[in-house]
Amino acid sequence: MLNQVKGFSTTFRHLFQKPITQQYPEYKRPVYPRFRGRHQLHRHENGLEKCVGCSLCAAACPSDCIRVVPAENTPDNRVSAGERHARIYEINMARCIFCGYCELACPFDAITLGNDFELSEISRDALVYTKSMLLEKPALRTPSQAVDPYDVPSQEMERVLGMYDITTATNPEGAE
Repeated sequence: MLNQVKGFSTTFRHLFQKPITQQYPEYKRPVYPRFRGRHQLHRHENGLEKCVGCSLCAAACPSDCIRVVPAENTPDNRVSAGERHARIYEINMARCIFCGYCELACPFDAITLGNDFELSEISRDALVYTKSMLLEKPALRTPSQAVDPYDVPSQEMERVLGMYDITTATNPEGAE
């Protein structure tokens, strides 16, 4: 009998408190800055893809959900800024654990995890995101606005070179 009274007292105490739940579709909670959601492949400002098909993201993935099939760039069909591009890029979102290792492994910042968390689908096949689903839409630019991805501003170059001691061009002592 005493246990039942304790249970009812807990229920009665919470009866007059403000509810914690929110009406989700109508009121969405803000997404935190470090939230890891849906993947996105990025492009350079000139429209070329940043992904060069190196497959480092697939190698870093602990759940083995990324598949990259590289292909060579041709002069008449240039897809990325490098020698290669990802001909096939797929992420199986049903297997992804959203750890962010793919984002950390990418040397070109081609893939990031965004803020989109509404990833439910009707079938499992729809959870395999292809390259066209992951690529951000190209910016509409005129050719005069296109930027060379290898053109590094001098201030940025000075900042990077300042991190290293490159004052001496001679051999270190003891080296022959």
